[in-house]
Amino acid sequence: MGQLNRSTRNIRWIESHLRIPEGRDVGKKVKLRGFQKRDIKKIYDNPYGTRRAILSYGRKNAKTTFSAFLLLLHTAGPEALPNSQLYSAAQSRDQAAILFNLAAKMVRMSPSLSEYITVRDSGKQLFCSELGTLYRALSADASTAYGLSPCFVVHDELGQVKGPRSQLYEALETAVAAHDNPLSIVISTQAPTDNDLLSVLIDDAKTGVDKRVILSLYTADMDADPFTVKTIRQANPAYGDFQNADEVKAMAQDAKRMPSREAEYRNLILNQRVQAHNPFVSRSVWESCGGEPAPIGGELVGVGLDLSARADLTAAVITFERDGLRHVHPFFWMPEDGLIERSRGDRVPYDLWVQQGHIRTTPGGSVDYEYVVADLAEIFTDAEPAQVQFDRWRIDVFQKELDRAELDWPMEPHGQGFKDMSPALDTLETELLNGRLRHGMNPVLTMCAANAVVTRDPAGNRKLDKHKANGRIDGMVALAMSLSCDLEQSNSLGDWLNDPVVIGATA
Repeated sequence: MGQLNRSTRNIRWIESHLRIPEGRDVGKKVKLRGFQKRDIKKIYDNPYGTRRAILSYGRKNAKTTFSAFLLLLHTAGPEALPNSQLYSAAQSRDQAAILFNLAAKMVRMSPSLSEYITVRDSGKQLFCSELGTLYRALSADASTAYGLSPCFVVHDELGQVKGPRSQLYEALETAVAAHDNPLSIVISTQAPTDNDLLSVLIDDAKTGVDKRVILSLYTADMDADPFTVKTIRQANPAYGDFQNADEVKAMAQDAKRMPSREAEYRNLILNQRVQAHNPFVSRSVWESCGGEPAPIGGELVGVGLDLSARADLTAAVITFERDGLRHVHPFFWMPEDGLIERSRGDRVPYDLWVQQGHIRTTPGGSVDYEYVVADLAEIFTDAEPAQVQFDRWRIDVFQKELDRAELDWPMEPHGQGFKDMSPALDTLETELLNGRLRHGMNPVLTMCAANAVVTRDPAGNRKLDKHKANGRIDGMVALAMSLSCDLEQSNSLGDWLNDPVVIGATA
């Protein structure tokens, strides 16, 4: 008989030495399912060598239990390296304890492993004295993960990380560089938004550029009926097996009966990239209007202007009609100082968007409206603003810069309360649902759209609000105001394009 390949050897070891730690089959020997064997083959038979494996499916498909199988495989099994360090990383101590407890139960249940592995409950550690291997469970609220040198890491439920960065993830991923063939297992239900760390990793893996990264993504089609068994099975390979089918179908019926629960159901059960809150505009509708806008050029435009606090986002959104469509051109400004800190604090890649040209910066620690005015004046050399609708907050500071530049734009105040914002949202909603907008999927505006939720007054009037404290919605507010502009109104400057104004400020 020839030598076994790695995956077959590892599958046999798991099924020979490990037992089910919890549930109806507790104590029985592990019998890996077909999808689990396929994932093991992907990881260990990759001809390029696997550096990172991303495994993503819905809840209750034994993701964490499968992680514990692989962890023990590298602690005392055929994948173990003498004197190596192994870690699991989770976003909370409770989540970190789950994987450790499952692995510890498997050790105690296994006659072969319990003889060689010591369970250290107080430190959430497993130690194999014969090989010198040490596993430890870490959480994001631990003091630090720097100074470690792991060769194997499990990132458990990485989809819980909000934004594109995680200090714990970065610390562990940079630490494995000390080893020749490190392996990271990322195992999680999908994150809610494109901007979250897990989504960034999945989208990069989909490109196939790095052959050392493998991806197993079980997710339901976005346009499929979300409540059918066929759709549920797409994201849940264990459905009807060790995943309770009746429980999942009950969740589906709850979501169907109560729309407020649909987003959570789609994210956790169907493993779709859907936010658990109910935004003003759904992801699918927003993407349906994501075509490239026509370039600005010689027409009347509406402008929505949302000024910022000291270090926040200032937004100006320009819209115009052409060929029966409303074309959207958003512009954003932030202060240059503290940009990296704000990116980390909000968990949003403002610094990357600056490099890509989606956000403009002004010198200093607060947005300097002199630069905003100069930039807009340059933009308006190719278009005539019919109206500039603005939020009154800080407009006095902005107006001083207009006066200094001797600019007389057609400024119109736009209230931010229910009375004024409700008709603006009606217009925006109508244009979105009818597919008449073209916004080009600008990432900053898309972030604002994802953050914007609706609040209502007793009369049913609506206005936009944030679904989280640090979520920016300035671009959506400016877009709604821009679409409220009267594009038939004549401009007070006369022939704007033929007689441009020269200003003293430069950007």
